Amino acid sequence: MKVAIISSGFLPVVDGVTVTALYRLKKLSEWGHEVLFFCPDYSSLETVYPNWRDYAGNILPGVRIINLHSTQFMDLDFERNVSIKSYKTLLAELEKFQPDIVHVDEPERLFFGFFRRTGIDYAKKANIPCVCFFRTNFLEYADDYFPLPPAGIAAVSYVFKKIFLWIYNSYDLTMFTSPITYEKNVKMGVKNGVYANLLGFDSDKFNPDFREEGFFGKNYQLPEIDTRVKLIFVSRLTPDKGWGFGLKAFARVKEIVNLDNVAILVAGDGPMLEEIEKKFSELNLNFYLLGRVAPEKMPALFANSDIHATNSEKENRGLTIIEAFASGIPVIAPRAGGVVENIEDGVNGFLYAPQDVEDFAGKLKLLIENSNLREEMGRKGLECVGKYDWEESVSNLVAIWEDRINN
Repeated sequence: MKVAIISSGFLPVVDGVTVTALYRLKKLSEWGHEVLFFCPDYSSLETVYPNWRDYAGNILPGVRIINLHSTQFMDLDFERNVSIKSYKTLLAELEKFQPDIVHVDEPERLFFGFFRRTGIDYAKKANIPCVCFFRTNFLEYADDYFPLPPAGIAAVSYVFKKIFLWIYNSYDLTMFTSPITYEKNVKMGVKNGVYANLLGFDSDKFNPDFREEGFFGKNYQLPEIDTRVKLIFVSRLTPDKGWGFGLKAFARVKEIVNLDNVAILVAGDGPMLEEIEKKFSELNLNFYLLGRVAPEKMPALFANSDIHATNSEKENRGLTIIEAFASGIPVIAPRAGGVVENIEDGVNGFLYAPQDVEDFAGKLKLLIENSNLREEMGRKGLECVGKYDWEESVSNLVAIWEDRINN
């Protein structure tokens, strides 16, 4: 099969969209498919991503990456989005490649780069299917990025909703990895949606066996971390990831939990870095800002941590939660978004009431102070990740593509 994938992002940017894209490409290459993959050009961010060339050109057998001219995305100095200047390049490369199907990741974000419903013009002309993937709850981000009163936020959300539905309903199919997100969007007006198990993790890499004595002393020159309970956050340091709540909540956590023997690890980067550093310093916490951690280093980092925490209420599914479970550690997260499908409250982790500082602090206290509870929850988490192997999830995706091609 010849597949053209047009994506809103790729490595070296590290997030759920980009990491899953790489793993899918590896499987497609392994199975002999030809893939032409389009993404933004990161050359202008070489000081941030000096290794961007590692993810450009012919990176795998049968897989070619084309970096399209791009511009800054939402004033983030580490993100790019395709630009209208690159649309002709996209069409020309599609014409040369002659794919059997066009697959679009995050079409609403790409729309605001190309100002076109990405891939549809070419697919109609070539008489081939054009499908898309819902990845991010952008409609819920308005209050994080637009400093407007409630009436203004409502107006922005109304306009975005109309655009959102116009974009997604133009495709032959919209795929969802979360049944909760699928049902929510169908109620909102998405008419072509389908839910399937399309989320995976690299089961060969994420494993509790990577845990080793003295890990942080050997690999990060931070031996003091090894003797502490390690609480790890893995996310962009942006408002939509719930950091505003997190910073507020830790003031309460400090009041009810002795944090002297707790190390707070933050793997990620973004515009809230200085604010996070300032607040954690004021609270006199033992915190470590690890910056962007390369995907190949995450399995060992997870396995040598004790608790994975997220404060994001807007996740479509949450790849890091699956990776944490596969590494044998429990997760604490808000009871919101797609993460609730993976976390069984009180069994493999804790779900706390959104924006409830007391609930978050109380449940985090239980995890920090009870090593037996952490170990038991870690075992339960490990038991629930078998169905998220990349072999199965990419097979499901290929089956959907083949069905659209044959019909």
